[in-house]
Amino acid sequence: MDEKLVVAVIAGTKREKRESIKAARYVAEIGRTLPNVEVLFVDPADIELPPDGAPEDGRNPAFSEVTAKADAFFIVTPEYNHSFPGSLKRLLDSEFENYFRKPVAIAGVSSGNWGGARAVEALWPVVRCMHMLSVRAELYFPRVQDLFGDGGQLKPEHAEAYAATTKRVYDDLLWHAKALKWGRENLS
Repeated sequence: MDEKLVVAVIAGTKREKRESIKAARYVAEIGRTLPNVEVLFVDPADIELPPDGAPEDGRNPAFSEVTAKADAFFIVTPEYNHSFPGSLKRLLDSEFENYFRKPVAIAGVSSGNWGGARAVEALWPVVRCMHMLSVRAELYFPRVQDLFGDGGQLKPEHAEAYAATTKRVYDDLLWHAKALKWGRENLS
C-alpha cells in the first residue's frame, strides 16, 4: 500500500472579490478525490504575517506547520499586471527550509485569454530559488469568470476537460513528491 502524501494547495491572493479562489478550491477538490492524498488548503486571507522588517521572524506558526507537513505544493495564482500577487510572494518568503527539495505545480488564473501564463512564468524563478522542483505539467484557467458558476462550481461543460487536466498535473506532482520524499529520507 502506498504511503499517504500531503499536498498543500495554496491560493495565490487575498484580494476581495477574487475569482481565482474558485480555481484554487477546484484544484483542492480534485486532489481530495485521489487515493492516498491529503490536501491542506491554504488561503492567504486566513494567514497573518508580520510586516516586512518586523522584529518577529516573519512567520505564521500555522502556515509553518502546513509547509513542514507538506510533501508537495500546488500553487494556484492569478495574474496581476503580468506577474503574481505580492501577497503570494510574501507568503512564500515567510518559509524557506520547509520548501527545500519538494515539488511544486503551478496553475495560472486570469480573466483574459492566457490563463495567467505570465504569472506562472514569473513564479518559476522564485520557486527554483527556494530549492523547489517545478513540475512541467500545466494547468491554466483563462476567462475564469466564464468557467465557474455563481456558487463557485466549475460549469458542467468544462468539467470533463478540467478534471482530466488537473489529474494529469497531480500525477506528475505526486510522482515527484514520492521520489523527492524518498530522497529526503534516504540520501544525505
